[in-house]
Amino acid sequence: MKSLNAHKAFAALALLAIATAATPENDATYRARFAAFMANPAQFDYSPMEAVPGAPRLRPLVAARTSGITAAALDEAARYAEANRSSALLVWRDGRLEAARYFGSTTRDTPLVAKSLAKPLTAIAIGRAIMLGRIKGLDQPIADFIPELAGTPKAAIRVRHLLDMRSGLLDQGYSPDPDHPWNRAYLDPDHGNYIVSSYPLTDPPGTRYAYANAPSELVALVIERATGRRYSEFISTEVLAPLGAAGGEVWINRPQGLAHSGCCITLPAETWMKLAILLLDDGKADGTRLLPKGYVRAMRTGTPQNPNFGLGIWLGEPYRERRGFGAPRTLGPQVLHSEPYLDPETFLFDGNSNQTVHISPRHRLIVLRMGETPPKTPEWDNAKLPNLLIRGLKAR
Repeated sequence: MKSLNAHKAFAALALLAIATAATPENDATYRARFAAFMANPAQFDYSPMEAVPGAPRLRPLVAARTSGITAAALDEAARYAEANRSSALLVWRDGRLEAARYFGSTTRDTPLVAKSLAKPLTAIAIGRAIMLGRIKGLDQPIADFIPELAGTPKAAIRVRHLLDMRSGLLDQGYSPDPDHPWNRAYLDPDHGNYIVSSYPLTDPPGTRYAYANAPSELVALVIERATGRRYSEFISTEVLAPLGAAGGEVWINRPQGLAHSGCCITLPAETWMKLAILLLDDGKADGTRLLPKGYVRAMRTGTPQNPNFGLGIWLGEPYRERRGFGAPRTLGPQVLHSEPYLDPETFLFDGNSNQTVHISPRHRLIVLRMGETPPKTPEWDNAKLPNLLIRGLKAR
């Protein structure tokens, strides 16, 4: 563990980097990124990437010798995943991997683009930093780590607000304007500083739910300032290594710059499954507590502004047939849930293009689907896979 002086030195270097990053060269890089993104967002090149090493000794998930789910249910789940352009379908039940299906060129070792599955990872990272004593708790002001915010309205943002989407920062959206905050906060080679100094605060922190990438992107800055360690190294050492999980890469805004913690990390499917198992097991891995007692319960608790969203994760109850990513009853894309989850305690990781990891505490069942955007017809159904497999559980 680094000394307090080392942490202060790291923070000073980070402040220096922020102060010197706004250059004509960076602006040219931004303009080139923006043009490439507008031309083909689906094929945007996330570079540069920084390694996020996995555990020195990987611990593969143990395959079930005798399936606890009917073959018919597993086969139907595989057909549904394949028809919806999936890259991976993993089904885990109570300590054993019931099914692992990979499609196309994807294998168990293939790092998969996470999209917003990265957001639950930010909550796990914060919980780990709290466990290590580097962050006092969820209600600590982020200005304690980002002193540039002192004396501004953003100083009222607390750590929890970065995770539960109540930061008060501008909602996520789309604009073809190269100077719009949405684009600068995503593509700028100094995106962290831009969010701190220029990204709009539209509401008092804690008063409104507003889904956006910007607050999640600030988690990397908080972790680095709080621990004196790079975000990639912290995730590698403090999260992946204890899980025996494989690593991958994360997009950084420029060489040796800040990680994009809100979206752009690549990890194999089994690693995402192990993160879900960590939460199912109340923040413990192999009997060792990685997250504070009660932290997973906090992650699974919604807010008055959005009862379906906790800390980086979505909650199955209250049931909504169509649930958007934005605030309840606002316009925007809506995800179909054809019926309530059979386990009302279900919670999930949910990212763009229907990257989903459903976690059923009642049945100790986890269902992961990752891949490309499903076809528009028939419409993707978020309740299909978990409910299908719960109905297929064999009696014990």
